[in-house]
Amino acid sequence: MKNNTLHTIHRKRNKNLGVPELVAIALGGMIGGGIFTVLGISVSVIGVLTPIAFLIGGVLAYLAAYSYIKLGVYYKDEGATYSFFKKTFSDSAFAASLIGWWVIFGYISTLALYAYTFSSYAISGFSFGESEIVRKGVAGGIILIFTLINLWSVKGMGKIEDLMVYIKLVILVVIAFVLINNANTSIPTLMQKNSHIDILSILIVSSLTFVAFEGFQLVINAVNEMENPQINIPKAIYIALTLAMLIYFILSYGAIVAIPLDDIIANQEYALAAGANDILGHWGTELVIVGALLATSSAISGTVFGASRQIAVIATDGYFPSFLAKRKNDIPIIAIIFMSLFAFILILIGNLKVILEFGSVTFLLVSLLMTFANLKIYKQTSSSLPLILFAIAGLFIALILILYFEYKNQIEQLYFIGIIYMVLTLGAMLFSWGKHSS
Repeated sequence: MKNNTLHTIHRKRNKNLGVPELVAIALGGMIGGGIFTVLGISVSVIGVLTPIAFLIGGVLAYLAAYSYIKLGVYYKDEGATYSFFKKTFSDSAFAASLIGWWVIFGYISTLALYAYTFSSYAISGFSFGESEIVRKGVAGGIILIFTLINLWSVKGMGKIEDLMVYIKLVILVVIAFVLINNANTSIPTLMQKNSHIDILSILIVSSLTFVAFEGFQLVINAVNEMENPQINIPKAIYIALTLAMLIYFILSYGAIVAIPLDDIIANQEYALAAGANDILGHWGTELVIVGALLATSSAISGTVFGASRQIAVIATDGYFPSFLAKRKNDIPIIAIIFMSLFAFILILIGNLKVILEFGSVTFLLVSLLMTFANLKIYKQTSSSLPLILFAIAGLFIALILILYFEYKNQIEQLYFIGIIYMVLTLGAMLFSWGKHSS
């Protein structure tokens, strides 16, 4: 325990990340493959009301973020989700191990999704664009590139992340307003054709969109590389969530009024690119592709950065193999390589839609557990009890809704998700055997 404390103190020397870098890390984790995947699914279920679902999903993310922020400022631990739960429920080694395994493999699944989405857009304009072998090879290549960047330098990663994220935001905003400016219909007109949509469907889609906001908590993983965490953690997360929600709203609105809904549904992964091509021609398609590549690239970088630090902390405590805790120049090199390798393995075995659903369920469940942790010590974290209870209710309902959606529409995926959880639970059980989290 003493060595861990000294190691933590040693790591606090380097304060390379300011608010712009922290916001970039959060936005990099959020605005990635999610918007390009969730948009088509949302439109297929609730059509014109998709922008409203993104707003509700954003509110759900705010509720989840509240407890993350309070716990992050209170504990100031780069282990974030895992460390908060371990310290709050210090009498259960299994609970600490379990949430560590769940959240890390949730990150690995989203990393695989981002890389696969990057690859899909990167080769979409070539004759070999439909080749699954090439697609998986390019996905592995982009993971390798950002693995090397994260191994190179924290400051270097932060500056590159800044550049990618803020250029990507400008491009996505331009795409959104160009689509709106070239609208061929209006919301009232579309509403007349979609009057059958019910409240339950909207809430289900809002729950599905939660995965598009996953990533804000990566800011907390950088607590040892930031100044004034008590100020910068809430500032960076709330700024990033607000920007993400605005981007999702105007982008989904622009897509709906400019691109026929049937086209969005038929081309779920390439809806924006296909729509831009019809409206603006070849250069419009290229602009969307550049935006998609920047979005997924920054998501890959931010996820590798944040999740690798959680892996190192978990391994230091003995709930992952000890070699994953190894650091060089304060960078968890083995953890970075480990998660990148496992993400590539997921890409190779395919069926990333199932992995996406696993990520959605995982981060809703983990966010719910974080609100329970904050509830236990809400006086110490100076939190609002009514707000915590409201967040618990909202996240629990969202989790039930997404499981209901899977049961009604894709029960095979629900079985697969269940199998993944069984394997992860077994691993957590083996590594927690005979340990005490305190």
